[in-house]
Amino acid sequence: MKAKILVTGGVGYIGSHTAVELQKAGYEVVILDNLSNSNAEVLDGIKNITGIRPAFEKMDMQDKNALRQLFEKHPGIKGVINFAASKAVGESVKKPLLYYRNNLVTMLNLLDLMPEYGVTALVFSSSCTVYGQPDRLPVDETAPIKLALSPYGNTKRICEEIIADTIYAGAPFKSVLLRYFNPIGAHPTAEIGELPLGVPQNLLPYITQTAIGIRPQLSVFGDDYETPDGSCIRDYINVVDLAKAHVKAIEYILENKGEKAVEAFNLGTGRGVSVLELIHTFEEATKVKLNYKIVNRREGDIPQIWANPEKANKILGWKAEVPLPDTLLSAWKWQLHLREKGIM
Repeated sequence: MKAKILVTGGVGYIGSHTAVELQKAGYEVVILDNLSNSNAEVLDGIKNITGIRPAFEKMDMQDKNALRQLFEKHPGIKGVINFAASKAVGESVKKPLLYYRNNLVTMLNLLDLMPEYGVTALVFSSSCTVYGQPDRLPVDETAPIKLALSPYGNTKRICEEIIADTIYAGAPFKSVLLRYFNPIGAHPTAEIGELPLGVPQNLLPYITQTAIGIRPQLSVFGDDYETPDGSCIRDYINVVDLAKAHVKAIEYILENKGEKAVEAFNLGTGRGVSVLELIHTFEEATKVKLNYKIVNRREGDIPQIWANPEKANKILGWKAEVPLPDTLLSAWKWQLHLREKGIM
C-alpha cells in the first residue's frame, strides 16, 4: 500500500473519480465531505469499481476542531487533494459571501493543520478562471493571472496566493496547483458521475437532464460572442482523465520529482469546443434531440478559453485521452443509470 491520502470533497464529482484512481494506483484513501452538494451513496459506487470502500468522515472543514479530530483519527496522512469548495460561477455572483467564507476558511484551516500532522503534499483543485479572458489562446501557465470575473474565480486565485505565501514563509510541504478547464462525463461503469442537487449549475448535467425529460428546455447563454458560432468556447475534459492527473500530481510531490515548492499545471485537451458544438456532438453520439433555446448572456462567463496542456503532458507524464463523443456517451449512460435506480 502506498501513502495515505486525504481527499476533501471526495464524495463530489471530481473527488469521487479521483478517489477511484488513487485506490487503483495503490493509495489508501480517506474522504472528507460535508455532503452539501453530494450523496454518501457515491461511496458504494467507489467500492463497486475498486472493491475497496474508502474511509469516510462527514464534516465541514470550516470547523477547524473537527478537521483536527480527523487528523487524530487517521494518523499518517501524507498528502491532501483539496476539492472542498463551492463551485458554481453563477451562484457565486449572487452569493459572494457564501463562496468567500467556504472556499477560503476551509483552505486556511487545512494549511494551519497540515504541518502539525506531517502532511507534506497538497494538490489544490484550482481553475482556468484564474486567467480571466486570456490575451492569447491556447492559454499556458505563463499567462498572467487576471482580475476574476466572478467571486468563485476570485476564491481560486486567492487560494493559490495563500498556498504560495504559506510555503514561501517556510511551511514544510509542497503543492501542485491544478488549473483545470471544464470537466464532463462519468465513469465508464456508470457507477459514479456528476449528481448535482437541485437545478444543475454545469452544462452537461443540464443537457442530459433535458434529454431525459427532467428539464423542459436547455438555455444557451448567448449566441453573440466573438466566436465562430456565437456561443462560448470551453475546453471540455473527461473526468476520468482529469482524476488520473491528480494521481500523477500527488506522485510528483511525494516522490520529489519537482524542484519547485509550488507549481501550477493546466489540465485540458488543448481544443476549444463551443456550447452549440457540444450540444450537436451530444445529439450525434446519443441519437437524442435536445430542446434548447438561446437566452441572454450570463454574468461572469468568459467568452472563450482553452488550454495548452503541454507542461502537464511533459512534466507530469499525463495526457487527456478520451474522445469527446465517448465522454458524452458516458454522461448519458450515467443519466440512464440514475433513471433505472429511480434517482432522477
